[in-house]
Amino acid sequence: MRTGRPPDHSAGYGTVFTPAVLEAPPLPVPRGPLSEYLVELLGGDVRPAAGWPKPADDALFGEDGALALHCLYELHYRGFRGVDDRFEWEPSLLALRAELEGDLERRLIDLAGPDPSPAGDITSPAGDITAELRRVISQPGGRSLSGRLAERGSLDQFREYATHRSLLQLKEADPHTWAVPRLTGAAKAALVEIQADEYGGGTERDMHQNLFGLTMLELGLDPSYGAHVDRLPGGTLATANVPSFFGLHRRWRGALVGHLAVFEMTSVEPMGAYAAALRRLGLPWSARHFFEVHVVADAHHQNLAAESLAGGLVRAEPALAGDVLFGARATMAVEGYCTENILAAWDRGETALLPCRGEPSAR
Repeated sequence: MRTGRPPDHSAGYGTVFTPAVLEAPPLPVPRGPLSEYLVELLGGDVRPAAGWPKPADDALFGEDGALALHCLYELHYRGFRGVDDRFEWEPSLLALRAELEGDLERRLIDLAGPDPSPAGDITSPAGDITAELRRVISQPGGRSLSGRLAERGSLDQFREYATHRSLLQLKEADPHTWAVPRLTGAAKAALVEIQADEYGGGTERDMHQNLFGLTMLELGLDPSYGAHVDRLPGGTLATANVPSFFGLHRRWRGALVGHLAVFEMTSVEPMGAYAAALRRLGLPWSARHFFEVHVVADAHHQNLAAESLAGGLVRAEPALAGDVLFGARATMAVEGYCTENILAAWDRGETALLPCRGEPSAR
């Protein structure tokens, strides 16, 4: 019996978040020479990019490089307010994106290593990919953000956590949907089942993106797509840039499957902890609903992602086993970096969010 979809508890909603108009966000505030050049270019008529400056930092965790890459990726999602959609496939911008992605790829390989060769980095039978994924996620890691919030996090800290996660959760499932036309057979069927649950089984109100928006509303935060980008540091931008990178390149379909598998296989316990934190803080059921839905859905998804999605892909294309594991390792490393950045700031009594425009830095 499938347990992916939760029961209908619509009568318990304090507020229902089902945005009728999905307005594109404004262009972000630049953070360096490359993002400044790009924001200025996108704000005008469609024209080729030429002679762009080098970013002030790297494309993975940097501020200027990661923001520039975020802007280029968003052209493939909802775009930006006032920006001509024809920029999406402007050849010169694709060249700039490729330049940044080359840096991103090198840094991910250094971070997650070893180099994912075409033959993969395991020689065991394809069916062992599930065990290998479990080995990756069982490796000793960093501190737990969900545990911190459940035990002693303040309401302001939960609001900060939700602000960081909004970048990915308000587009939840979208990067992974790029894999649907790139998979076949059992892997495609498993992905479609997972994605159907993520998109609310065809009910707008139940889309996980909208459930997270409901949580943000109950926390007193703006639930608009892209509303908080200017406050998100490079490490948080990386949590959305990496799956977009994997998703927009067919050659990285294995890594994208690894990314999704890690999210599904490591979700149940932290989602329960986040729900417990909100309960402890006195937030209503409607604020907790996003997390409680995931406890139910991901209890089913974790096996589906490991055995049918990742296993199905590797059985069909054994050479992609290494890429699946690389995607899993990269995801664990990037998420761990973001988590530690947040917790380290909290340890200092500070925030990991960037100051609002015009505010002095608290970091």
